[in-house]
Amino acid sequence: MLNRNVLVLNQNYEPLSVCSVKRAVILIYLGKAEIIEKYDGQMIRSVSVSIPLPSVVRLGFYIQVPHKRILLTRKNIIQRDGHRCQYCGKTQGPMTVDHVIPKIYGGKDSWENLVCACIKCNNIKGNRTPEQAGFKLLRQPRRPTQINFIQQFVGISDNRWRQYLFLD
Repeated sequence: MLNRNVLVLNQNYEPLSVCSVKRAVILIYLGKAEIIEKYDGQMIRSVSVSIPLPSVVRLGFYIQVPHKRILLTRKNIIQRDGHRCQYCGKTQGPMTVDHVIPKIYGGKDSWENLVCACIKCNNIKGNRTPEQAGFKLLRQPRRPTQINFIQQFVGISDNRWRQYLFLD
């Protein structure tokens, strides 16, 4: 129960991160956060205090957070693209990462130039651009934001989070 995920919001209700229930209860007990949403009917009890099990907490003060960098890894590229080949739309089987503009044409290792591709499409495309290979990207690759990161990479542990992650 103490290892469940809790969405942490800044004072202005901007999603900041996800932490454990244990960490959220400590923030609440110290007066640094308040419960916005709670799990139904579940309580954390001690000898002197009962606290509802939090699902979403809001900090009592504003934190200026520098933009967090999400690591550019093969796993994160495939996760960003939803394990879907960006050329044919296939979601089954092993996936690779493909450079939209190949390195031989000056393509960089960046969020905007790497996409998830099935092995078949990656082999057909080879060291060519999508236009040269007769392919069209399903969607233009972009760097994920912090909200995208929580939505896609961490996942939504509780439906109460949806309104705070702009999914409703």
